[in-house]
Amino acid sequence: MIGKILSITFLFFLSFISLSAEQQYSKTIDIKEWKVPWDNTRPRDPAVDSKGNVWFCGQAGNYIARLNPGTGEFKRFELADNTNPHNLIIDSNNNVWYAGNRNSHIGKLNPNDGSIKTYTMPGDTSIDPHTLVFNSAENIWFTAQWGNKVGFLNTQTGDISLITMPFDSARPYGVKVDYDDIPWVVLFGSNKLAKIDPVNLSVEQIDLVDVKERPRRLEITQNNQIYYLDHSLGYLGSYNSSTKNINRWQLPEQQKAKLYGSAIDRNDRIWIALTGVSPNQIRVFDTNSKQFIANVEVPSGAGSIRYMYYHNASDEVWFGTDANTIGRVKLH
Repeated sequence: MIGKILSITFLFFLSFISLSAEQQYSKTIDIKEWKVPWDNTRPRDPAVDSKGNVWFCGQAGNYIARLNPGTGEFKRFELADNTNPHNLIIDSNNNVWYAGNRNSHIGKLNPNDGSIKTYTMPGDTSIDPHTLVFNSAENIWFTAQWGNKVGFLNTQTGDISLITMPFDSARPYGVKVDYDDIPWVVLFGSNKLAKIDPVNLSVEQIDLVDVKERPRRLEITQNNQIYYLDHSLGYLGSYNSSTKNINRWQLPEQQKAKLYGSAIDRNDRIWIALTGVSPNQIRVFDTNSKQFIANVEVPSGAGSIRYMYYHNASDEVWFGTDANTIGRVKLH
């Protein structure tokens, strides 16, 4: 099936004045969206395989799909009822690993034949695999927001370990692994970050500045600086694990920003989705200059961008929207 391209490539010449400096920066952003052919299925959490295909979850449609961005062709792979896939990642063999959010499993989809191997969460109580990330050995760390746990899946043996968070309603959400192979998690039900010891599975809690902050996603720079997106008050914050210092930059929209999806590129620039404004905006923060350097409105309006993915080979950021599109954005 050939998907309709929502808009021809748009070139925007943009400028944004940093909150902390007077100098004005300007960049050119190329943004393009593809209309997903299955209506109202909440396409989200894309990733790109080694062939340049873009895979994504149809959370409300119980499918995984593949987009060929060169031809606009979509292919759909059906999942079991009540899977509601939330997130996916792709390993070095192009296997697609997805979070079975509603039926308590992680699945591995073979892109060649569509076959699926499932890894069921241990224990008698269902939990909700939410966001997945590989470590350097391509084992998977993952969050379970309502299950209040962080998990580890050994992809070779299939063994799963679950770590209960230190307090109720912590709501572990975004997860990333730093350059020392240590997983970091934002606890969306609180104003805390969590650092997981990958050996003994202990949890270190880091308090943020304001008790009203609610970190939802995080990114990690190449020098292991932790950046978090505060969904409640509209801060981009950074945490230095060596000095324990926290710095914050509040966006002009403040509480209305509703920061959500994010990605970090090869130059340590953080791409941030503002989902509290209509149309949604994507804003870029340079962690080296500590400046917001670009901003663009999403042509479809987006509704909500929940997750973004950076593809290093093409230097592009991909995202899905509640407006039923898959999008790509690139900074020049």
